Amino acid sequence: MSIRVLIADDQPIVRTGLAMLLDAQPDIDVVGAAADGREAVRLALDLRPDVGLFDIRMPLMNGIEATRRLAGPDVADPLPIVVITTFDLDEYVHGALKAGARGFLLKDAGPALLTQAIHAAADGEALIAPSVTVRLLAAFAHERPSSPRQPVEPLTAREEEVLVPVAQGRTNTEIAGELHITPSTVKAHLANLMRKLGARNRVEVAMWAYETGRV
Repeated sequence: MSIRVLIADDQPIVRTGLAMLLDAQPDIDVVGAAADGREAVRLALDLRPDVGLFDIRMPLMNGIEATRRLAGPDVADPLPIVVITTFDLDEYVHGALKAGARGFLLKDAGPALLTQAIHAAADGEALIAPSVTVRLLAAFAHERPSSPRQPVEPLTAREEEVLVPVAQGRTNTEIAGELHITPSTVKAHLANLMRKLGARNRVEVAMWAYETGRV
């Protein structure tokens, strides 16, 4: 079954290029393309795609605000969104992830990483451009809130073990290999972490790990 993708970018040549690149994949189907954030929100609500691929700098409404409206903390059924931008700026990364984005890529990422990010978002995982991840870690460590939220129940030792590689951007398969457990067991631990932390996705779990100094 194909992953249905909505693209939003204000440059026609970029929209066309991304659509051609993704449509060439056997299991990805581009169902719509928007030229600004406002149109992206409207099309997302009309078309109900599986994943949104949004630029940040767009007219009428930027990609971060569009992401917040479709995937923010108050959204009951959040759309998995990957943010893609030319600009490698920390405030964009933070803004996108806090707005609910499941991935952050630069436009020079290349077809393989882009396709991987779309699949990760559709599977409930997160992919952040490797060039951004190390700085992101440092920034979150520096910006720890004085009183991060507490889990509703204490984390088990195994959940703590799963938490760290999740925060480092590892996939469930990679974590399973490192801890010598099955991917489905990783998924179960991650579900427990999300429930205990009140997190809606693994990005929010990772942010909590940074906030509490576990990474």
